[in-house]
Amino acid sequence: MTPITTPFGMRATAAEVLDGVDLRGRRMIVTGGSSGLGLETVRALAGAGAEVTIATRNPDAARSLVEEFPGTRAAALELGDLDSVRAFCDSWEGPLDGLVANAGVMMLPTRQVSAQGWELQLATNYLGHFALAVGLHSALRSAENARVVVVSSGAQLRAGFDFDDPQFERRPYDPFIAYAQSKTADVLLAVGISRRWAGDGIISNACAPGWIHTNLARHLDKATLRALGALDQDGNLVTPDYYKTPAQGAATSTLLAASPLLDGVTGRYFEDNQESEVVDGGPDVMAGVAKWSVDVEAADRLWDYALPVVR
Repeated sequence: MTPITTPFGMRATAAEVLDGVDLRGRRMIVTGGSSGLGLETVRALAGAGAEVTIATRNPDAARSLVEEFPGTRAAALELGDLDSVRAFCDSWEGPLDGLVANAGVMMLPTRQVSAQGWELQLATNYLGHFALAVGLHSALRSAENARVVVVSSGAQLRAGFDFDDPQFERRPYDPFIAYAQSKTADVLLAVGISRRWAGDGIISNACAPGWIHTNLARHLDKATLRALGALDQDGNLVTPDYYKTPAQGAATSTLLAASPLLDGVTGRYFEDNQESEVVDGGPDVMAGVAKWSVDVEAADRLWDYALPVVR
């Protein structure tokens, strides 16, 4: 299967990939939409005319966006708390044209668990978004041509999903491996939605935004930031050439959420606004999507593993 390409390079912004696209009448949700990549995604979608709901822990943080775009609103959502996810879904009325699963946490230094006992990175990045998509399935279906975008990460190249010990109950907790596993789970979520809901007119794809300075990296220590070239010896943040601005980082998820170039495309993984090659994952692999992240059997198994928890 020939990978899908678009005319947009890695430096394209979220607004640029929607240039000339009219989203009036479209209703969309962006999780974590009050800051970072989510904020830029909201700005691009709303700027093209979409009615956007910013799903965020702190709706007050989205006040400036709501004021900037009158068709935009903010609603409370804590992805690590399934009761909050259920309340959000129960409050939704009418069709839903697009869900951008953008919010997340990265590299929590110590093992923490959700109310359901799930390791917190997996609970927030994957389980909460899975519950949100399942809870909004009827709204997505009623839109007839809905899209779900799951924001993953290049970290999915570093670890598959460990079905034997997904919650780090027996193996030592590793902040990065836990994050990588949650991002693999995110890609498997997109694959699972594509396999189950395509007949309902719902397509789903995953993407990696690239490296960007956002609040997501707040748990990274100084040694890690220096190794990435993102911190100088005086402790000041610097921007390496391979980093993107938040507006550039939000481009791929925005492209998948609303560009007519991706009509009918589902079950794929994109980075830098292009479909990625399927590769063997590993510590030295820098680009592509790992075979374990798009494995259909793993996607089905993960769906079956998570579904009883959210119902």
